[in-house]
Amino acid sequence: MDKNKHTFSQLLTQIRACQLCRKNLPHEPRPIVQASTQSQILIIGQAPGRKVHESGMPWDDASGDRLREWLGVSKTAFYNPESFAIMPMGFCFPGSHNKTTGGSGDLPPMKICAPTWHDKLLAQMPEIKLTLIIGQYAMKHHLESNKANLTQTVKNYKDFLPQKFVLPHPSPRNNIWMAKNPWFESEVLPALKKKISIALQYQ
Repeated sequence: MDKNKHTFSQLLTQIRACQLCRKNLPHEPRPIVQASTQSQILIIGQAPGRKVHESGMPWDDASGDRLREWLGVSKTAFYNPESFAIMPMGFCFPGSHNKTTGGSGDLPPMKICAPTWHDKLLAQMPEIKLTLIIGQYAMKHHLESNKANLTQTVKNYKDFLPQKFVLPHPSPRNNIWMAKNPWFESEVLPALKKKISIALQYQ
């Protein structure tokens, strides 16, 4: 086996066996990651939801269905690690809000994942042509100079090209946001599909 591939395989094994947040999670840790040394497109989202935690497949839910629609790719292409690397801000499902914590939806990603693992993964994925920054947590971490809110950031997506493309989270919870911002579907998504097509041509 190629030495770099062996090293990368070891890194993925370490991530999938990570127990750093064990005491802070309401369940057994199950880190979710997809990557290859040949990956062309990197997806940095929030954290796995409950359904993804149960299946072990990244973006295996309604949000993933919408994301693939946005990208204009099939499940087969999406789950090919040489096409798409998937490196969330938090690798494990963080649990959901309840009556004690207040609010609804899932809790924020565990803060230790990104500083522990992201740079190590990025260092071994030299073929990345495009990075998708999805949602406010990824934006705050990977767009260091960005001070704008999510809507302004997405509307100004061209400022981050050609290396990065910023997107709102594709969760059905954002249906209201999409209805209020029709420019996203009419202007941003066609540009996104074009960028994805170009990036995948490098394979």
